[in-house]
Parts: sequence; structure tokens; C-alpha cells
Amino acid sequence: MERMEKEKAVFGSRRLDLVGGPILRTLITLAMPIMVSSFLNTVYSITDMAWIGLLGSRAVAGVGVGGMFMWLAQGFGATARMGGQVMVGQSIGRGDRDAAVRYARGAVHLAILLAAVYAFVLVCFTGRLVSLFGLHDAVAEASAVRYMKITAGCVILPYLTGVLGGIYTAQGDSRTPLLANFIGLAVNMFLDPMLILGVGPFPQLGVVGAACATVTAQFLSVLIMALRSRRDSANVLSGLRLLRPAGKSFYRHIVHIGVPASLQSMAYCLISMTLTRRIAVFGAAAVAVQNVGGNVESVSWNIADGFSSSMNAFCAQNYGAGKPDRIRRGYRIAFLAIFCWGLFITLLMELFPARIGGIFFHEADALLTAVPYFRIVGLSEALMCVEIMTTGALSGLGRTRLCSLISITLTAARIPLAAALSGTALGLSGVWTALAVTSIAKGVTFALAFRHVSGRLLAERTGR
Repeated sequence: MERMEKEKAVFGSRRLDLVGGPILRTLITLAMPIMVSSFLNTVYSITDMAWIGLLGSRAVAGVGVGGMFMWLAQGFGATARMGGQVMVGQSIGRGDRDAAVRYARGAVHLAILLAAVYAFVLVCFTGRLVSLFGLHDAVAEASAVRYMKITAGCVILPYLTGVLGGIYTAQGDSRTPLLANFIGLAVNMFLDPMLILGVGPFPQLGVVGAACATVTAQFLSVLIMALRSRRDSANVLSGLRLLRPAGKSFYRHIVHIGVPASLQSMAYCLISMTLTRRIAVFGAAAVAVQNVGGNVESVSWNIADGFSSSMNAFCAQNYGAGKPDRIRRGYRIAFLAIFCWGLFITLLMELFPARIGGIFFHEADALLTAVPYFRIVGLSEALMCVEIMTTGALSGLGRTRLCSLISITLTAARIPLAAALSGTALGLSGVWTALAVTSIAKGVTFALAFRHVSGRLLAERTGR
């Protein structure tokens, strides 16, 4: 009780007590805003693709390619986001506010630097990067280039959104990122049809309109989180003082934790890009199905990512506080919840593949390509959710290298497996099978890895 009162005085009473409160209620309270925020992102992504789908499958394919480079951008920026979130969370668990503030400052500095580097490369070499996918479709390639030049040029906005959201979550406050995300997405969903199709006084901008709507939403999210932190003196972001350096050791610790997570995310994206080249052989409709399928799958993996973020903060603070038994109990609760959610999504994808595909595709060949995707990939949803959630839990314990090793190794296996299976009578379905098999393997491996790591922590704590 004395410890809780001391922490409230240092960090503020609005944050959740992750190291002392009831585990189930604490996890649900922290996870729910993140899950709602992830769900809003999912709704937006699906709505965005539905509006772009009215422009044709070639526009969807082009935006999908451009979106992959923004996905790669998220991986590149994960060094600042993951490193900052984990180190801030562990510092709070130890009751060290000064270290938490300096880690937050260092994370923002790194985010700005990484965004400048990434934006420079993508804006200067957009055409060449798009050509790597071998779309062989002028309309699709032009759509990708236009979309990328806008979103890549403003990549600082999603970088800051991720870092600030991670720091809020590390403090046990997931409501502020939800508020910022909700307002941004509401504006985005309003602007999408206006700018894409040209409604009322707005010009018809097509994929450029989609990019402009996205950038506007990201700007609003950053602005809201920054302003909210200035109103709360207990928030570690309130005393950031960006013009001051954080200190070499703080940057080093952020990089040490963040780089493996960044490599893991970028490798996943690069492998997906490689697979897209193979998928492109089957036509633009196949690329469009891959992109739309990813957005539909986000119904499960965005919710899992919400649990991942909450488990990251939960494990980081309890690791700093030296409570491995509490970490294990929290993981079991999160595992059960996210596994059941994944099974529910599997059921939907198996029973209604044509109806789901019909939301996005209005061309017969694209719809016929989409149905096998949902039926095959849908089988792996539960264990894919386990993989994502466990990655957050292990990262909160500082085991980002282990996460990177498992993820890169098994995800890379998709390339030879897809090549082998697509060369058989399965054809394109062989690629979808490779995705499902490797997702299942990763889920099982991550669950076993967490059991091993948390078991060692508990043994060290008890002296057994």
C-alpha cells in the first residue's frame, strides 16, 4: 500500500496499477481501449479499401503496394517505439521517474531521426521501389507512386503516433491514445469518400485523396496526444524538453531493445514483399486479394496487437518490480482470451468467404481468387493471435532478440515453401497454404518460448 501511494505521487493517480491491481481487471482495463483503437483502425482500413475498390482492382493493387512500404516504415521506426515503451515501462516498475522521462525523450529523438532517413529514401526512389514488384500494370504502378509520395513524405506523423502511444501505454494509460486515434479516424473516414470520389465541393483525387485523408488523421492524433500530455504534470511526456539530449546510455538501451523488434518487423514486411512478387505472376487481382485479405485479417491481428501492447506494459512493469509469478498469471489470462477471439474469426472466414470478398471486389475473377484465400489462411487465425500477443509479452521482458530470431526464421520459411507449393496443382492456393502453415508454427513456438523464459525468471526469483 505504501509503495502504491509513493508511485501515485511520482507518476500520478490516473494510471493503472499494473504491478499490484487484480490481474484480470487490470489487463482488461488496459487492453480494452487499445483493442477498441485497433478495431477502429481495422474498420478504417476495411472502409478505405472498400472506397478504393470502387476505382477497380488495379487501384487496390497499387495502394496495396504503396501500403507495404508504409508497413516497412513501421518496422524501421519500431526501434524508437518498442525500445521507448519497454524502457519507460521498466523504469516505472522500478519507481524511477527521471529515467522514464529520459527514455521517453530519447525515443522521440530517435523517431524523428529515423523518419527523416526513411522519408528521404522513399521520396527520392519511389518509382524504382514500386517497379521491384513487377506489377506490369501502368495504372497500378501509377497509383502506388502517387500514394507513396504523400504518405512517405509525412512518415514522421505515424512514427510520432506510435512512440507517443507506446509511452502512454507504458504508464498504464491506454485511454488517451484511444481518444487521439478515434478523432483521427473519424476525420479520416469522413474525408475518404469526399476526397477519393469527389463529393460536394471536394475534387475527385482517387488514391491521392486516400493518402491525404490518412495524413490528416495522423496529424490530428499526434496533436491530441501532445496537448494532453502538457495538461498532466504527472505524465512523463510533460517534462520532455526535446532540445536536451537524453544521454548516451539511454539511447543505447532503447536501441538495444528496439533494434531486434525493428529487424523482426522489417524482415516480415520484406518477406511479404518477396511473396507479392510471386503472387503478381498470377495477375493484379491476386495482388489485390493479398492486400484486401491482410485488411480483413486485421480484424484478428489488430485486436491481438492491442493485447500485445497491454501485455508489453504489464510484463515490463512487473519485470521491473521483480514479480515473475504475476507475469505468468497475466499471460495465461491473455492467452485464453486471444485464442478464443482467433477461433471466432476463423469461423467467420470459413463460413462466409464469398460474402466477405464481395464487400471489396466487384469483378468475378477477383472474387473467385479471394474465396480460397479466406478459407486457407483463416485456419491459422487463433495461433497467429497467440504469436502477436506473445511477442509483446516477451518484448516487455526485454527478450526482443529471441522474438526476432523466432519470427524471422519461421517467416522466411514462407518463401521456399510458397515457391514449392505454388509450383504444384495448388497454384496460387499454395502461397496461401504457406502463409497458414508458418503462422501456426510461429504461434506454437512463441507460446513454448514464453513458457521457458517465464519459468526461468520464476526459478531465479524463488531460488529453485
